[in-house]
Amino acid sequence: MESPQETVMRISQELGCSPTSRRAAEYLDQHDEIGHLRQEFLIPKISDLPSSELSLVDGSEDCVYFVGNSLGLQPKSAKKYIDEELEKWAKTGVHGHTDGSRPWAWAENDLEGLMANVVGAKQEEVALMNGLTVNLHLLMLSFYKPTPKRHKILLEDRAFPSDHYAVGSQIRLRGFSPDDSMLLMKPRQGEEILRTEDILSVIEREGDSVALVMFSAVQYYTGQFFDMEAITKAGHAKGCLVGFDCAHAVGNVELRLHDWNVDFACWCSYKYVNSGAGGLAGAFIHEKHMDTVRPALVGWWGHELKTRFLMNNELKLQSGVNGFRLSNQPILLVCPLQASLEIFNKTSMKDLRTKSVLLTGYLEYLLKHYYSKDESNPDKAYIEIISPSEPQERGCQLSICFSLPIRHVFKELEKRGVACDMREPNVLRVAPVPLYNTFTDVYRFITVLGSALSNCNKLQRS
Repeated sequence: MESPQETVMRISQELGCSPTSRRAAEYLDQHDEIGHLRQEFLIPKISDLPSSELSLVDGSEDCVYFVGNSLGLQPKSAKKYIDEELEKWAKTGVHGHTDGSRPWAWAENDLEGLMANVVGAKQEEVALMNGLTVNLHLLMLSFYKPTPKRHKILLEDRAFPSDHYAVGSQIRLRGFSPDDSMLLMKPRQGEEILRTEDILSVIEREGDSVALVMFSAVQYYTGQFFDMEAITKAGHAKGCLVGFDCAHAVGNVELRLHDWNVDFACWCSYKYVNSGAGGLAGAFIHEKHMDTVRPALVGWWGHELKTRFLMNNELKLQSGVNGFRLSNQPILLVCPLQASLEIFNKTSMKDLRTKSVLLTGYLEYLLKHYYSKDESNPDKAYIEIISPSEPQERGCQLSICFSLPIRHVFKELEKRGVACDMREPNVLRVAPVPLYNTFTDVYRFITVLGSALSNCNKLQRS
């Protein structure tokens, strides 16, 4: 299979131009079979960004939005759907619970098939409910069953803080100590990412004491896409249950939660799934647990729909993940999620991933071409990409370290209309999202980065 670099080189030869020229980017956009999906989103203008300086850029241009790994862009139909529900509330009041195209009492159920397609699951294995950390707690209450001999939870050392806190509190809740029961995996000395063989080795060595393997699917800091299938298989071989936080994976990489035999997973929907800040989260429980794993905490919405409103206090719990529902979902959060999932339904995760590999590979190629360390020119600013170099081992995010102070670089990019994400201590997370980003966006980012680094160098010398 042709690598992204080989594709760019081939196209530039066919065009008779440099692979670093804008013509190559424009050609890739012209032949992007899902490029039209960008029109489904609202792209912020540079002039609307709070940190932009219009003396440096044309404020009427679309910004370079490379921060979908933190908050996805707004689908154009989100406002229309929200307005519809506000209008229905105004005109019909309580009747909105059961009437209209989006009855409030079960509106999220109509989206679960679309969500299941994105995560590689059966519809009955997926529920849309709560927030990510709430779902993580609900799932761990049922799947984390520690014993004196098997009480550890294995997770990556640099797990997202919310996961780290949730795991620690679950351990304490069961009467154990995180110091003894939280098994943290660190990369090898001098490395940034975890090697798959090291993860599998720890599971083999420590597995008899591990109750739960609880990893990210895509690591938020480095962008590493873990080998979920191999981790799940290794965990099961040692008698461990295996769950994943898919917050940075859903809508980013191809997932096959059902086929990989993952026990459970949860995710937010406001990053690559574009449901808006605090959007409705998702949860997955494999069908093999349908009749055996029950929620530790139950609520009205876990009761089967047919008899839910009889109000007789005789619980008829839905099987599987649906029984974990606690209460009805906020309709104003259902609306933007519907808007986004309908866009996903116009393509496939396979096609999105194909574009993503090339789009991120193109970014990587240009970054290395212009900003690799030059031993013959020690004064030249340079970058280091800490995300995996193998496209299949990362999502669309590249995490970049700089030879210059990261805060200075970040501010200079913001002034020039680039939206990306800085993470302490020294990483810029750059995420070209295939649903709405273009190859020309990548070209513009590289150009702006050159200007930003040049100004940072001047500030360093002054």
